[in-house]
Amino acid sequence: MGRIHLFEFEDQKWFPTFLRNYGTDFLQFLSNRTKMYKSIIPVIKKGLNKSETNQIIDLGSGGGGGLKWLNSELKKDIPDLKIILTDFYPNIPAFRLTKKKADNFEFIDRPVDARNVPTELKGLRTQFLSLHHFKPTDAKQILQNSIDTNSAIAIFEAQERSLPSIIAMLFSPLSVLLTTPFIRPFKIGRIIFTYFIPIVPLFVLWDGIVSSLRTYSVKEMNGLVENLNGTETYDWEINKVKSGPSVVLYLLGTKKE
Repeated sequence: MGRIHLFEFEDQKWFPTFLRNYGTDFLQFLSNRTKMYKSIIPVIKKGLNKSETNQIIDLGSGGGGGLKWLNSELKKDIPDLKIILTDFYPNIPAFRLTKKKADNFEFIDRPVDARNVPTELKGLRTQFLSLHHFKPTDAKQILQNSIDTNSAIAIFEAQERSLPSIIAMLFSPLSVLLTTPFIRPFKIGRIIFTYFIPIVPLFVLWDGIVSSLRTYSVKEMNGLVENLNGTETYDWEINKVKSGPSVVLYLLGTKKE
């Protein structure tokens, strides 16, 4: 199945911020409750160790992704860990709640473009469920910017471009309906636009299916790094690992010693 770059509501500038935030809140809640990224903890530790840093610069953070749960696990071995959340469309209420629950989190309240990260943001760059938002030219810019700034980068996608993944996405509206009452901070608008005017479950369904269709395969991610300027100065680890009934695809790029 070839990669198809259809549109996602979440990417559209005209899409209301509050609805986008409801969607990213759902993804954050789901990834933390299911411990979706448990199997990639060794990859993150390797990225931090090889880049000799205790700081994660998370790009395309949405609502914070699975970082709240990951943070508690990583701190067992890295007690001085720091995490900075960023996004081109920052979900400020979610960022503030995350920081309130874990004081080693910080966030940037202005848009941060993953293709051109401010040079003052130093650390292991991470992306969770966000590389598929970028067309190949832009995805290469993200990776090239990491090389140009001597920054390590770790990218994770918790879906793949396959029939089972797409079928799993068909159940996402049910997941939204079942989890919405437990998502914090509580917002009456989230209830209204989930149960009475069901925009949230419908856009999560569409964006979920499109995310699968957009996801880069291991072979395609290898292709993305193949001709980057200075790619030979980096060690690239590109693979996928089992995560419950699904898989997580990942790319880890670190400067050669």
